[in-house]
Amino acid sequence: MEAYGGAGAKYLLIQPVDSRGPAETEAIVSAIRETVKASFLLIPVRVASWNGDLSPWPAPPVFGKEGFGDGAGETLRRIREEVIPGAKRAYGLPDGAKIILGGYSLAGLFALWCGHETGLFHGIAAASPSVWFPGFWAYAAQHPMQAEAVYLSLGDREERARSPVMRQVGDCIRALGAQYKETPNVVSLLEWNEGNHFRDAALRTAKAFAWTIHALDAERECGAL
Repeated sequence: MEAYGGAGAKYLLIQPVDSRGPAETEAIVSAIRETVKASFLLIPVRVASWNGDLSPWPAPPVFGKEGFGDGAGETLRRIREEVIPGAKRAYGLPDGAKIILGGYSLAGLFALWCGHETGLFHGIAAASPSVWFPGFWAYAAQHPMQAEAVYLSLGDREERARSPVMRQVGDCIRALGAQYKETPNVVSLLEWNEGNHFRDAALRTAKAFAWTIHALDAERECGAL
């Protein structure tokens, strides 16, 4: 199992990734370590089809010719039944280790969907998530967030996209941010970054994980968790 970090970590970070390889993951881990003192283990979960394996339900193409599948349920099953138990066995994680699921773009949307679907994850770190995804806002409004800490971010130029569907991302993320603020027992943040969707992806992902760790650490110190 590919992993970044040491045994016995307090936090297990899980990030769905594509074929970009370990260089970006190493950059993310390095950036997290600049601000996080708590021990963590990051597991990249590689997916064969970005649009298929991370989408909660089918949707037509938004750009190009490739549409979206409905493989998110299977990817969540894989994380729940294979990735998490395997990481705990291989790296001796303590029983109280906090699990954070996060990612960028469609992986960020997947993380949010999982947070609404199950209480398995203590934190959700969604950097520039694809919350424009057709039907997601209606779904989120009907399914309460079950994680304890949720980070959202968006580039300040992302809602200027050419696609009418993707231009909804700003309104959608503001609505989600407001919903999470009103959800009992959830601490959340919506942060705006400079630039479009393709700027500083690794740094934005690292900021998402780092904030979520800090938020859970603060709750732990207060004795709330």
